[in-house]
Amino acid sequence: MSANDHHEWLKKRDWPAVQNVMLHPDRDDDLTMEKYKERDEDGRLPHHWLAAKAQTHTHALAMVGVFSICLNPEALTTRDNKGETLINIASRSGACAEIIGLLSITPEEARSLDAKGMARLYAPVGYWWNKMVGWIRSRSYADCHKFINEHDDELVREVLKYDNSELLRIVACESQVYSESLVFLALRMIHRHPLSLIAIDDGWTALKIAEHPQYKACNEIQNVLRLTPAHISSTPFPTLIRQHLPKQFVDSSIFGTYNTACTFIKHMKYDKAELVKVGMRRFSTLHKGMFLLNECIQKPGAGDGPTSVVLDFLNNTSVFL
Repeated sequence: MSANDHHEWLKKRDWPAVQNVMLHPDRDDDLTMEKYKERDEDGRLPHHWLAAKAQTHTHALAMVGVFSICLNPEALTTRDNKGETLINIASRSGACAEIIGLLSITPEEARSLDAKGMARLYAPVGYWWNKMVGWIRSRSYADCHKFINEHDDELVREVLKYDNSELLRIVACESQVYSESLVFLALRMIHRHPLSLIAIDDGWTALKIAEHPQYKACNEIQNVLRLTPAHISSTPFPTLIRQHLPKQFVDSSIFGTYNTACTFIKHMKYDKAELVKVGMRRFSTLHKGMFLLNECIQKPGAGDGPTSVVLDFLNNTSVFL
C-alpha cells in the first residue's frame, strides 16, 4: 500500500474503501495512525481531503470521519499550506451538517468522547449497527428488541439497511439455536426492511447462508428467510406472528405491549357491552384511539406495535389505558 492511498481514496470520495481498511480484522493500527498524520504536497492530512469532499452525507462517510479523528485528534486544529483548518475547508466547500458538526469539536473534546462517544453522536447508524452485531453474535436478543422499541423507526430502518443489509445475513450465520425471541427479532427486522431478504453480498443472500451446511440455521429461521418482500409488504404483522411463532409466546419484556394493544383492539371491537358503558361524549375519542392503535398494528409497514404517540393520546384522554 502506497503512502498516499488514503489521500487518494478520500479525494475520490471512496468512503467504503477507507472504511474497509479501518475495520479490517487484520489491520495494522499503528500503520493506519501514521497515515493519518502524514501530509501530502499541499500540506494536507487525509482529514483535509475528507473535509473538502464531504458535501453528500452517507453513513460510511460519517464512520470514516469519526475513525479519522480518533486516529489523529490534533488534525482538528492542523492547518494546510494555505492556512486552512478542517472546519475552514468544510464550511467553504459546503460539507454536510453531520461532518460540520464533527469537525467543529476540539481535540480535547474528541479525546474525551472517544470512539464510541463520537460514533454515537456523529455516526449513529454505524454505532448502533455495531451494537446490534455484537448482541446478535452473543445471542443478547433482548438488547436488540430494546433498541428497536426505544428508537425512531427511521433510525432502525437505516441500521437494518446499513452495509447492504448485512445484519440479516449475520442473523442467518448465528441462528443455529432456536429461540422465540430470535424468531421474533428476525420477523421485526424483515417487517421493517423487506428488501433485506433479497440483498446479496458476494453471491450470498441471508437464506443461502442459513441453508448452507457450514451455518445450518434452525428450521424456524430458514422458514422466515424463505418469505418474499412482496409477502412481507402485503401481510399484517400479527399474521406473520401467528404463522411463525407459537401461541404461548408471551414474553412480557418484549411482546407484552404488543399483546396488550391487540387485546385492547379486539375487546373494543367485539365487546358491545363495554361500548355501551362508554358515554356518547367519549365515544368519538375512544373510536379515534381504537382506530390509531388498529392502524399502528395492522397496516403493513406501519411497525410492529403501538407507538408512544398513540399510547400518549389514549392516556391523555383517560380512556382505559
